[in-house]
Amino acid sequence: MLRLGFPVIGVTDVPRAVAFWTSALNLVATSEWEAPTWRTLEHADGSGRALALMFSESPVQEHPRIHLDLMVDTTAEQEAEVERLIGLGAERITWDLYPPDPDFVVLADPDGNRFCVVDLSRAPSGPA
Repeated sequence: MLRLGFPVIGVTDVPRAVAFWTSALNLVATSEWEAPTWRTLEHADGSGRALALMFSESPVQEHPRIHLDLMVDTTAEQEAEVERLIGLGAERITWDLYPPDPDFVVLADPDGNRFCVVDLSRAPSGPA
């Protein structure tokens, strides 16, 4: 039976990506399938795999067709998490596709991969 696994993010610097995403999402790197070009991250509570990082030489897409949405419950939490993620190495992206009064903020990880921090108290504002 086919099952959905976990998202895989292409990165140019696997150790840097491990440091960012483990800190950003309270994940831990596992030795499962570990290689210089691959790391699997799981939930710190041991509840399972969450994300994988794979070396890639492909350029980052300015408007990716698939991205991660990270959820928070309030606007204050969104603001705090955006600042925390920027402190970890994320970058705020000038996003030309924001709808009026968006419930999400577009950031990029240290490799430039876009992701959103969504305020669920204001969702949905439209497609991210």
